[in-house]
Amino acid sequence: MESDAIMPDTTVRDRRPDAEKKGRKASKEVRRQQLIDATIDSLARRGYAETTLADVADGAGLSRGIVNFHFESKEKLLVATLQFMAEEYAAHWRAAFDKAGDDPARQLWALCAADFDRAVCSRRKLAAWCAFWGEAKSRPTYQALCGSRDQTYQNVLVDICTRLRDQGNYAIEPRATALAINAMLEGLWLRLMMGTEEVSRETAFAAAAEMLSATFPKHFAREAGGKIKPA
Repeated sequence: MESDAIMPDTTVRDRRPDAEKKGRKASKEVRRQQLIDATIDSLARRGYAETTLADVADGAGLSRGIVNFHFESKEKLLVATLQFMAEEYAAHWRAAFDKAGDDPARQLWALCAADFDRAVCSRRKLAAWCAFWGEAKSRPTYQALCGSRDQTYQNVLVDICTRLRDQGNYAIEPRATALAINAMLEGLWLRLMMGTEEVSRETAFAAAAEMLSATFPKHFAREAGGKIKPA
């Protein structure tokens, strides 16, 4: 005979631990990101040497204990911050590159435009990058993080320049040309960060476009209004 007793509903109770675990995980990720964002702010305002865990905690609106729980030391926090910035930058230019399709001129245009997008090209992030660049020479971990990003990006530029050379029959050496383009973009970032001249993200990108047009005139043409666009 079947029992008429109502069995207890354990669905909500059984799922609660998983929900709480996900909530704790989300909270941990949110806290880590708050601390990384506060570190970027502190690097931009104070520089590398003057940034302390107390500054970061105050900037994030969190306790010093929370900082120590997530990162244990200033060095681990800084490495995590640099890794976040490197991954953010890589994801940004890769998305722009993929969206550009297969045409090398549009790919190169997209990469240059991506470098001056507000998502990665803000005064605070540029200042933070410069702070890390200044320390990279004496810190192998920083060199590895920055070097990996630079090498991948450089390889993509070399491939683009090679295809543009072949299409346009340009008298260039692709590897040297790619290095020059990369150096130009980094130099424009430095000008933007220093703010010593009337340089904006828009005028910096316009300067980059001028170099593309001078190097690959068959692929980047000046329109009637004066602006340069992929041909």
